[in-house]
Amino acid sequence: MTQNLTQEYLKSILKYDPEIGRFFWIAARKKTTVGKMAGCIKKDAYRCIRIGGRDFLEHRLVWLHVNGEMPNDQIDHVNHIRDDNRIENLRAVSNQENGRNRSKSKNNTSGVTGVSWHKGVNKWQAQINVGGKHKHLEYFEHYFEAICARKSAELHYVFHENHGA
Repeated sequence: MTQNLTQEYLKSILKYDPEIGRFFWIAARKKTTVGKMAGCIKKDAYRCIRIGGRDFLEHRLVWLHVNGEMPNDQIDHVNHIRDDNRIENLRAVSNQENGRNRSKSKNNTSGVTGVSWHKGVNKWQAQINVGGKHKHLEYFEHYFEAICARKSAELHYVFHENHGA
């Protein structure tokens, strides 16, 4: 059942609760109990569920359960919370679209994605990555101007509204 996991089979073994975005076992299986929450959180903070000896990412199973097919590309967590698998928080996207809804980097010091202080010119720098290419937008005397340039570029290149949050 691992190669051709179907919506029908998935619904025969798991019940999806859309309010909390979790699956619960409805069929007895090895090491599981009917009614028990399925799956676990992996080191990368995504939830996964083992079915037929194979691990599946829970958000992909939610997509299959609700829409009847596995997504072609990626599933984006709109709010950036990797274990929030409520269907309204998930959207099927391309790799490029997924990259346009990334969280702010943990080592960001300016507070805004794509804005940084450039010591060499003593100005704020705005930049953006589009289609795998780095684009320098401009240097600015004022922080606010750099933020405006970056946000304008995000709108121009159709980044998601949560990008950098």
